[in-house]
Amino acid sequence: MLRPACASDAAEIARLSGELGYPVDAASMAARLDALVGDPCQCVRVVDVAGRLAGWIAAERRLSLEVGERVEITGLVVDGASRRGGVGRTLVAAAEAWAREQGLGMVVVRSNVQRQASHPFYEGLGYVRRKSQHIYAKHLG
Repeated sequence: MLRPACASDAAEIARLSGELGYPVDAASMAARLDALVGDPCQCVRVVDVAGRLAGWIAAERRLSLEVGERVEITGLVVDGASRRGGVGRTLVAAAEAWAREQGLGMVVVRSNVQRQASHPFYEGLGYVRRKSQHIYAKHLG
């Protein structure tokens, strides 16, 4: 069942984030989730199969000087046991529907070059690779 994420999903979302290589404890995820679900510029949807999440997607409205406003998929995880069963397609379709509800006609997603399986997935949904880039980070302490 596709539905909006809620506070009680934090532990399952954290479990799935760990599968993607982003380990996080349930309490930290609950705090993040609480901030996102209350923000009208954020969309978090899950596929719930009898109380266990088969996947989640997060998308947000973004406004930038160079390209204007659009929706960006900021996270998508499908449980390993549910992959290739339509869960990812369902979640992306939900983010696209939300973008249309927002009156926006562009959805973008960034996909790590190391996630080889995700590239044909997005291309199969009609997404076109626009560029490759490096991401730089600096911890401020």
